[in-house]
Amino acid sequence: MVTTPPAPPLHPVYVIGGGPGGLAVAAALRARGVRAVVLEKSDAVGASWRAHYDRLRLHTTRRLSALPGLKMPRSFGRWVARADVVRYLETYAEKHELEVVTGVEVHRIERSGADWVLHATGGRLLTGRAVVVATGYNHTPHLPEWPGLHEYGERLTHARAYRAPGPYEGKDVLVVGVGNTGAEIAADLAGGGAARVRLAVRTVPHIVRRTTLGWPAQRSGILVRRLPVFLVDRMGALLARFAAPDLSAYGLPRPDKGLATRQREGAIPVQDVGLIDAVRAGKVEIVAAVEGFEDGEVVLADGSRIAPDAVIAATGYRRALEPLLGHLDVLDGRGLPVAHGARSPREAPGLYFTGFTNPISGMFRELAMDAERIARRIARSRGTARRNGRELV
Repeated sequence: MVTTPPAPPLHPVYVIGGGPGGLAVAAALRARGVRAVVLEKSDAVGASWRAHYDRLRLHTTRRLSALPGLKMPRSFGRWVARADVVRYLETYAEKHELEVVTGVEVHRIERSGADWVLHATGGRLLTGRAVVVATGYNHTPHLPEWPGLHEYGERLTHARAYRAPGPYEGKDVLVVGVGNTGAEIAADLAGGGAARVRLAVRTVPHIVRRTTLGWPAQRSGILVRRLPVFLVDRMGALLARFAAPDLSAYGLPRPDKGLATRQREGAIPVQDVGLIDAVRAGKVEIVAAVEGFEDGEVVLADGSRIAPDAVIAATGYRRALEPLLGHLDVLDGRGLPVAHGARSPREAPGLYFTGFTNPISGMFRELAMDAERIARRIARSRGTARRNGRELV
């Protein structure tokens, strides 16, 4: 009698990050019969969303923001609030019975033959045949290397620490940076009791209405995302003249670069959720960019100096992927993965990335699409490996 030896235990796919991107990939893999283990360094899924400011809502519609396999409830409304996003992610993990391990941070990923070895919290060495990195576009708060920054003291905080306008009631506040976060915080402060709100602008953004005659800006982003850059730039300029007022008199002229050109450079349009009205009403004042700090004052690019009570730096984030996989030659000069979605870097087969683009068509929508593509690729690779007498995952 000939007996067949048992097959070796299957290695799971490891998904690093328990945010929307990581959960979506894990659910899509599970739906295809592939075991996926989500490693989350915090104590719960959706950690970044738990830390965002109270006022935040998705800038994309509820219907176009659902992850694979679970619609967002109608009770969330058209523009889903931060707390509801957290509830949705918790429900999502439970509904799909995802294998989420919290309190585990991956410090380094290395190649070992056909496998990947993850160096994690507590000296763990975890082996998988595929790894999906979903640690997020907005990972580590970034502060420019302003002269005098370290001497300025506790009056300056990064926008990551901002929650609500209450602590700034009656104060003179400078918000630095006019991306979506800076614009929304400035409007929040202006309506929340701050005595004075100034917004420091280095590069004038494209400001678009969240909806125009009931049409959400996200749908426009979806329609134009594959059109030539020059065409989208022209269309964006025409739309701006119709849908957004000229704020040149208030220090915010029309941008000198087109909408798609700026998006290619990594800057998406600012969706107006109160900034335009606050600027026109004089509740938010536009000032020049910050150049540094000196003698307790903020030095601006036009040579003027101001002395606000508090400075909130909405100066963006870094992906901070270098310690994790900088040695693998899979990052470009900006620290972003050289491949994303269902494509692995040429020298790193089985390594996937999701959530490291900043699309005008909506982050949640792109995460959902990437999840399906990645899961299909991994499942197909497993089938090929089995036909060849090997196990992939």
